[in-house]
Amino acid sequence: MRVELKRAIYEANDRLAASIHEDLRRRGIFTVNILGSPGAGKTSLITRLAGVLEGPLAVIEGDVASDIDTQALRALGIKAWQIETGGDCHLNAPMIEAILKQMDVPDGAWLFIENIGNLICPAEFVLGEDMKLVVSSAAEGHDKPRKYPIIFNKSAACVLTKLDLAAAVGFDEAAFRSGLGLVAPGIPLLALNGRTGEGAEELGAWLKAARSQVS
Repeated sequence: MRVELKRAIYEANDRLAASIHEDLRRRGIFTVNILGSPGAGKTSLITRLAGVLEGPLAVIEGDVASDIDTQALRALGIKAWQIETGGDCHLNAPMIEAILKQMDVPDGAWLFIENIGNLICPAEFVLGEDMKLVVSSAAEGHDKPRKYPIIFNKSAACVLTKLDLAAAVGFDEAAFRSGLGLVAPGIPLLALNGRTGEGAEELGAWLKAARSQVS
């Protein structure tokens, strides 16, 4: 019975996500679902990309509680809307449908969905996005792809952050790359320094190229 209920939840979510995706694509909106642990650098990634991507940009911020990141983005002039799940460990398609009704996302915009900080649950739910992007920081350790393979395998690319801390925390980049290649063969690995912005241009160029393939 539990298995059947879980399947029904996924199927209902997937149907709604497909409808959301169809509507966003019809309007020329490219949507990126950003996944990663708390503190990996998801919000910093968005702020850096806002400076290099062309055209309007909007953000949906997901958190269990508080609108700290949403307020930080708004202070930088970035249009952001908040979803507080009140305990749920991931965003789902009904949440996205509800918040989109409150938003004024221009046609042709970039839409970033910053999911709940979690390497497990968010990987299982599609939200209507064009792609998933997983952020992993050196401070988390080099074993994360092997420990949490699904989220890396379901992502179109992996962004490695906080490499300036690698020596201090004993991060082994070669081991990280090896694990990533094992669980997600061929996935691009892009580096980004959220403090300095180094790597943002390259990441932005990669996203533009990915968007051009679906436009």
